[in-house]
Formats: sequence, C-alpha cells, structure tokens
Amino acid sequence: MTVTHVQLVSVPVSDQDRARDFYVDVLGFDLIWDNPMGPGGRWVQVAPKGAATALTLVTWFPTVPPGSLKGLVLETDDLDGEVARLRELGVVFADGGIQAAPWGRYATFDDPDGNGIVLQATRV
Repeated sequence: MTVTHVQLVSVPVSDQDRARDFYVDVLGFDLIWDNPMGPGGRWVQVAPKGAATALTLVTWFPTVPPGSLKGLVLETDDLDGEVARLRELGVVFADGGIQAAPWGRYATFDDPDGNGIVLQATRV
C-alpha cells in the first residue's frame, strides 16, 4: 500500500460560518482555507496547530447530513485544562465531563450541528 497518511476528514455541517467559528474560536484550530469552490460553494478547512490531518466543513453531501459524524477523536496533553477552558466557552460535556478508561481519560461533546467529538488523553 502506498497510502502515507489521512489528509482530510469531512465534517458535515449546516452552516459553514458557524462551524468555522466553533472549530477556530472555541476549539482553537487554525483556519487553513476559506475559499470559493465551484458555483455557490465554499471550501472551509481547519486543523489543530501542526496537525497532519485537517477537517473540511462540508455542506454538499446529501447522504451525509449535518450532525451525522460521530467519534471524531482529538488528543490533548492537558485534558483537565482543556475541558475547563471549553466549559468557560460554553461547551457542554456529556456524562458530566471526564471519564476514565483502561487506555486513558476522555470527555465527549458535540459541535453546533451535533457531530460527536471525543477529547482524550491517552495513557502512555
């Protein structure tokens, strides 16, 4: 196999401006692109600082409705600090916040469209 990495993951959203603001202003991702794409379309791409994989915030896949992505996993070195920071910005965490697992700790939340995100700190 010659595949070297995952470049993009499409996140289905209903409003690209609202999604861009959440991923950039709340989660702290970098805005990579926000450009016109075809007639009436837009390419909005975001990524965590220094990450090899980016997210594209899409509205054009009719078979993938907004909010249908579940289990997008983001790794952090400071789960407690990041959960506290995100709570201050209005993010609501499921199950009361941080959960423990044999492999580490995690907290789950949704983006504005209901796409499910897991914020985790893997035990090393």
